[in-house]
Amino acid sequence: MKWVLHVDLDQFIAAVEIARHPELAGRPVVVGGNGDPTERAVVATASYEAREFGVQSGMPLRLAAKRCPDAVFLPSDPDAYLEVSARVMGVLREFPVVVQVLGWDEAFLGAETDDPEALAVALKDAVARETGLSCAVGIGDNKLRAKLATGFGKPGGIYRLTQENWWPVMAERPTDALWGIGGKTAKKLAELGIRTVLDLAGADAAVLAARFGPKTGPWLRLLGGGISDADVNATPYVARSRSRETTFQRDLTDPAEIAAEVSALAKRVTQDVLDEGRPAARVAVKVRFVPFLTHTHSITLPEPTSDAAELDRAAREVLGMFELTRAVRLLGVRAEFLREDDD
Repeated sequence: MKWVLHVDLDQFIAAVEIARHPELAGRPVVVGGNGDPTERAVVATASYEAREFGVQSGMPLRLAAKRCPDAVFLPSDPDAYLEVSARVMGVLREFPVVVQVLGWDEAFLGAETDDPEALAVALKDAVARETGLSCAVGIGDNKLRAKLATGFGKPGGIYRLTQENWWPVMAERPTDALWGIGGKTAKKLAELGIRTVLDLAGADAAVLAARFGPKTGPWLRLLGGGISDADVNATPYVARSRSRETTFQRDLTDPAEIAAEVSALAKRVTQDVLDEGRPAARVAVKVRFVPFLTHTHSITLPEPTSDAAELDRAAREVLGMFELTRAVRLLGVRAEFLREDDD
């Protein structure tokens, strides 16, 4: 029988750091920025011990230090995480499965087996033996269910979620328990009286299409029923965008200085676009105002381009969409590539 397995490494970045610093095992560890909680940066990940104090990814390091004063703060080291991730994926590829990498710390596996739990145990044991890392494995009859199953298995466990137990497990859970639905979408659904997974599965497709669009609306209804793609392929990951951002240690208030910083980021993104070998189709700018209000605007380019002057012009145009009435603590520029399903 064909199965989809989802392998998700437990507290991956923190686990890599603890493996490098065994004396930190069992202590609250927070990784992010330069590892200095007095500087402006956000949490990349936190160990389970730190999470017990309410420390979460994306949280300002200063707030993390307030919530967990005894935490050990470490600088982020992407090259090390990439190297360990490659080792993990290499271990997975030694099994008779198709491996579709989703990121540093997770992958879908396509497998034909009569005993997916036994395969999951073997995968976990191999990852632990070869890398020293722990992982959870979700088992499903499609990608959505396998991904959600991993959440029930964390940390370090195995869980199966299929059509057979979908409703007993998921029916009364809130809509944002579904992979692909965040807080904003859940709020919009609640405005329509749709609060649970069961509500979503039984929602009127026409109502959803009117609120979320002709593609997204029906797709949301399918999510409610646990329906998704089950095709796992080993096609190399292709980035949908390239972005750069900077958190400033002092707030920016001068519009000219803000524009100059956006141009500098656009120049860096242009080099990323050139390295990617694909032209950009959209340009987005992210502005984080003090104290921590983040807004993003974007435009579609007249035609895809890798031209530095055009990308800089577009980034400045997008910046003009913002009302710069507050001081700025972070700026980001993102170039988005055409997707295969774009017209």
